[in-house]
Amino acid sequence: MSPHTNPSRVIRSQVVLEEHDVAPHGRFAVVVRRSVAGKEYRSHLWLIPLEGKDKGTGSGKGKATRLTTGAVRDSYPRIAPDGRSIAFRRATPMGEGRVMVLALRSDGTPGKLRALNTPPRRAVSALAWSPDSKRLALAMEEDRLRFIVGGEPPKGEEPLARRITRIDWRYDEAGHMDRRTQLFVTGIGPRAKPRQLTSADWDVTGLAWSPDGARIAFAADPRADSDLRPRRSIWTVDADTAPKADAADATPQPAEVLAAGGDVYAPAWSPDSRWIAAIGWTDAEALDDQSPTLLVGPADGSAAPWPLAPTLDRPLGAWLDSDLHGWIASQRSTPCWADERTIIATVSADGRSMPWRFGVDPLTGRGTGDPEPLTEGEIAAFSLAVATAATGNPVVTFLATIGSGPVELATVPVSGGQPTVRTSIGSRWARNLAWPTMRHVQVPGPGGPIDTWIASPAGARDDEALPTVVDVHGGPLGAWAPAPSIEVVLLCARGYRVVLPNIRGSATYGQAWITPQLGDWGGVDAADVHAALDHAIALGLADPARLGALGLSYGGFMVNWLVGTSDRFRAAVSENGVSNQVSDWANSDTGVEYNRMSLLGNPLDRGGMEKLWRQSPMSNVAQIHTPLLMLQAEADRRCPAADNEQLFIALRVLGRPVEFVLYPEEFHVYQASGRPDRRIDRMTRMLDWFDRYLKA
Repeated sequence: MSPHTNPSRVIRSQVVLEEHDVAPHGRFAVVVRRSVAGKEYRSHLWLIPLEGKDKGTGSGKGKATRLTTGAVRDSYPRIAPDGRSIAFRRATPMGEGRVMVLALRSDGTPGKLRALNTPPRRAVSALAWSPDSKRLALAMEEDRLRFIVGGEPPKGEEPLARRITRIDWRYDEAGHMDRRTQLFVTGIGPRAKPRQLTSADWDVTGLAWSPDGARIAFAADPRADSDLRPRRSIWTVDADTAPKADAADATPQPAEVLAAGGDVYAPAWSPDSRWIAAIGWTDAEALDDQSPTLLVGPADGSAAPWPLAPTLDRPLGAWLDSDLHGWIASQRSTPCWADERTIIATVSADGRSMPWRFGVDPLTGRGTGDPEPLTEGEIAAFSLAVATAATGNPVVTFLATIGSGPVELATVPVSGGQPTVRTSIGSRWARNLAWPTMRHVQVPGPGGPIDTWIASPAGARDDEALPTVVDVHGGPLGAWAPAPSIEVVLLCARGYRVVLPNIRGSATYGQAWITPQLGDWGGVDAADVHAALDHAIALGLADPARLGALGLSYGGFMVNWLVGTSDRFRAAVSENGVSNQVSDWANSDTGVEYNRMSLLGNPLDRGGMEKLWRQSPMSNVAQIHTPLLMLQAEADRRCPAADNEQLFIALRVLGRPVEFVLYPEEFHVYQASGRPDRRIDRMTRMLDWFDRYLKA
């Protein structure tokens, strides 16, 4: 087997730059670099200098310095405002999690490393430095148990029982949500103990200190029915109020300051502490065709927040699908105040995502002028930070695929310009691979042009029709980007073309592109998939007698649907898809709210049940004759195995060619974050399945 087509070689060699932060003075950034070691991952912190150019290369790439080592998973780096320490999370192969603080010497090399005094078996999901660099705010699980009967069991054992009273008791990748995540503050000395600032039946996310260090902002939803209709708002709490020993409630009381109607998250304070920016929706009944926008409101909660750019019909954050980003790390898309007149935020538009600049009137908090991207090109950015105290023009840093290559760290001035790529440690692994050629086309579709990438084997001729696989992204509010995923790299190396269409329902193209697909899964979206394939055939790139279909999550649904409504495919592979919308409404960890926002319907009456059944691949199972390989993560709580078992069993009873492969312990996006040997097995089976039926 050629090394270019060997899934083991490619997946074991893959490196991902997952997360990053930048020092406020702008002299360096820290990135998390993930690699594969046997059946596990390792991730370590690397320091990236940002001043000047490397004398050896004449580029923006300075010498990267590795800060941490060992059999660990280091993540979520946050650099102290004084630039002298880095706080981060550490997990070991045994699963323990710790918050670590790494001191830096004056030359930027690693100094003393110590662990904070946090309770064992209490996961920390977020952390933030105080402005004086002396304390950390932590979003950490509290002691109180939500559902467990009989007390906390010994480590490694299951509890006596769980008494479930809400529908938010489980979540994909997190498992059972047995504890609430609350806000704590701690010093960084060896004897400092975290002090709990919130204690309520809701979770804390997104931490931000006020510039004066007096308050901490966070997102939470305290409503009694938040499990049914999640609607976070932004709250603040006094960071210095001491607990009252004689009070029934010994914690300071949070105050709601940004309630927009819909879900709001990711708070960020203005430099003068007067305003708070956040991402969210103003409509409490928002559907999938309404994009989250940038909101600003007074930090004292004296008025409702307002959209800073009300006519921007593109979502805030990174809404693109690519396992080059790793998919393990949490996306960092919180708005950043570059100064009192400027906010920098990630915006996803037309299959790309990059930093945008928003103007703000510091006196009124209202927008000034139209927002605009800081740069241009084939960029998919997913992690954003700003060096606000940098000398001269503040520096915007972001992790991104630029062009079709793997992720690197890049910078761009707040004033805008071409990005400077600062690293090469994220893409060296791919230099010896037969990387596919990415061709961008506008496919004439029944609802308008369909933004599509066609990936071809390196060196393939344009006058040769190759066996072709159409790959449908997840979501449906996902979108393909200019860079390929690992599966596309391997498929092209094996001799296939891959068609990657951003069909109706895809995010980043505005409301008008999403609305027709709401409540009509398998309708306009399926028509667009066929249109993209027809165009590739018309260009002479795809062989109509050798077509395959591939997709995960919503993409898995689409594969299951396409093979039940068309006989044009010789083979298909669906992963963690949806087979029966009726049962998945309750079986999915987010099914109730997901179905509401996508207008899929609910099974609470006959009309709703019939609507769900109409959009279920199971309703077409008797028409499926295409050989179907079904790949399923057993621990997937988003699209559970029980749903896809129904389709497999029905096809087996009908005597159709079908295989069902279960991967133990894996979650919804195991194709990117699962155990490496399982990812290799998954990719090998996929390639062999297409070879069996498309190359025979």
